Order: sequence, then structure tokens, then C-alpha cells
Amino acid sequence: MTDTITTTSMRIGTAPDSWGVWFPNDPGQIPWQRFLDEVQKAGYTWLELGPFGYLPTDPGELEDELGKRDLKLSAGTVFTGFHKGDDQWKRAWDQALEVAGLVTKLGAEHLVVIPDLWRSDSTSEVLEARTLDDEHWKKLAAGHDKLGKALYEEFGVKQQFHSHADSHVGTYKEVERFLHETDQAYTNLCLDTGHFSYYGGDNLKLIAAYPERIGYLHLKQVDTSLLFDVLKNDVPFATAVTEGIMCEPGTTDAGVPELGPIIDAVAALDPSIFGIVEQDMYGTDIDLPLGIATRTRENIFSCTSHARIH
Repeated sequence: MTDTITTTSMRIGTAPDSWGVWFPNDPGQIPWQRFLDEVQKAGYTWLELGPFGYLPTDPGELEDELGKRDLKLSAGTVFTGFHKGDDQWKRAWDQALEVAGLVTKLGAEHLVVIPDLWRSDSTSEVLEARTLDDEHWKKLAAGHDKLGKALYEEFGVKQQFHSHADSHVGTYKEVERFLHETDQAYTNLCLDTGHFSYYGGDNLKLIAAYPERIGYLHLKQVDTSLLFDVLKNDVPFATAVTEGIMCEPGTTDAGVPELGPIIDAVAALDPSIFGIVEQDMYGTDIDLPLGIATRTRENIFSCTSHARIH
């Protein structure tokens, strides 16, 4: 089918996560060269960096590898734990210097920032309490505003905060509190449609209530036929991923949210916002993602006219 390009169309891309990549080095993950080849085959132009060290970290080498496949970077990713205290600043800024220092050399203008989980995504060990008290909320908000200000002043890059399953910021009320306690000038949202729906969040309601805070999208669906068993039985998010909690869009009536209306709503706000397909698939067979990624792109273009590749 022909990709529709309009004055209000959103740039659609993908990410290493959609190929099961969670770590810089893991022998079970797809080799990075094959990943880049398959991103091109699946029909995408834009992609995220993924975990720092998975793709080449030399800007010249990375530019060459992307260029020969007609690929471009939308963003990088860092991980933070500002609620834990002031000692977390160095950890966050050291990552930012590496990641923002690399992706901005290739034209990216966004940094997706993921908060530490209260439960380990590698061992499923419970690391801390599931909720934050007022003092920890203040530290969390202040840390992200400080990071956002420094990123913009140093690199001209925008911080996009990613609420997450098994993290302290996941429900509608938690995301809303985060927005109330942070500064729009420095801290906005990477709205991950699947993670927000994981805890029952209404994506369209959030977009309508806080349109000025939506800076970036991760597009995915959560399988509600599995979700309530996962939540009731306290299944760790990483385990739920291996069981298919984040399902291929368009393949089941249990998959939520509908992506077309979300793309339409955000494209109407600002068509420069990226919509990055980021289906959690860690532990998958490396031969599966190419077909899923291709069908997902086709599904997105079939459900909205406000999408484009370039």
C-alpha cells in the first residue's frame, strides 16, 4: 500500500526492543548488523538507539551503518533513579554524556528517560517499596527537571520521561502527579501506549488533559486476556513479556489501546512528534521479529492516515 503523507502526518519508526533487544550484550539477542538490515526490510526509516553499546558507539561508524541502509536516529535512552537521592545525579549524567553525545551527532533531538524499577527486570528480585512517599516524589521530580535543563543547555536535546510497568510511575494518577511536580520546560512524556495501558491508563484521556506534555510516543499494545492474571498473581513484568503480554498490534481483540486514534490525536497536536513502535519482546526467537515488525507497520498505516515513514 502507499504510505500517506499529509501536513499533519506523524513519523513512524521502530526500536531494538521490537527485536527483543534489552541489553548491550546478550548472546541470545539478534546481532546488530542483522537488526539494522531487518529494520530496513520491514520498511522503516527511523529507529531508536536502544541500549547504549548494542549499536556502534563510534559516531562515524554508526552514521555509515545507518546511512547505507537509509536509516535515521530519533532518540537514545538512559536510565535514572533520582528518587533514591542526590548520588544518582552522576550516574544519570554520565549516561547522558555518552548517549546524548552520540545521538545528537547524528541529528537526534530526544532522550527517552526510563526510571528504575522497584523490581529487577533481570532477576525479578523486589528491590524496594512499590510506591514513593512525598519526599521521594520531590527528589524524583527535581532530578528530572535538573536533567532536562542540563540536556537542553548542553546538547539541545529534549527529555521524554517514560512511565513503566514495575516502576513507581505507572498508573494514571502517578503519571499525573509526575506532570504536576515537574516543569514543562524541561520534562515531558514519552507516552508508551502499552505501559500506560498496563495499569489501566486511558491514553486518549491523558493526551486530552495534558496535550502540552506529550513529547514522544512509544506504540504498543498490551494483551488484556493475560493482563489481569499477571496483575492478580503479581507476575514480574519481565516474565510477563516472555508470556506475550505485549502483543502484536491488530492480531487480537484483546490488544489495547487502539493505536490509530492515538496517532490521530497526537499528530493533530504536533506532527513532528515521533511514534516509535516498541514492542517488548525480550527472549524471543530472533527469526520472529521481522515479520511482526513488517505487519505492525502495515497495520498502523491501515488504521490511520496520519502516519509516514520519512
